[in-house]
Parts: sequence; C-alpha cells; structure tokens
Amino acid sequence: MANPDPIEIQKYLSGIDYPASKDDIVATAEREGATGDALDALKDIPDGEYDAPTAVSSAISDAS
Repeated sequence: MANPDPIEIQKYLSGIDYPASKDDIVATAEREGATGDALDALKDIPDGEYDAPTAVSSAISDAS
C-alpha cells in the first residue's frame, strides 16, 4: 500500500480533540472527506488511544 502524505492525513483530522480513539480518528477522517490511501491507512492503525497527531502518523508508518 502506498504511504499517504502525513500532511493530508492531518488535514482530515484537523477538528479532532486528543486523546482520541482509533474509532474517533476514522470517523473524523470520514466526516472530513478522507478517501483512498488516507482512509485505508487510518483504518489499519492499531486499536487504542492516540494522544497527538504525531502518534497517529507514527502508527501509520508502523502499519505500512
């Protein structure tokens, strides 16, 4: 799978409050219009709480 652009990912998560669960992250991204590689990457991160945008980016890197 192609690695999505971290800046694009954060654009879809701009309104989220951290800490956030994987479910909250995916739901926010969908509501903000994420599709394709960006949404797939977020769906592939491990379940859990993420305390900052950098934690989400790290999880995406680790999952790819």
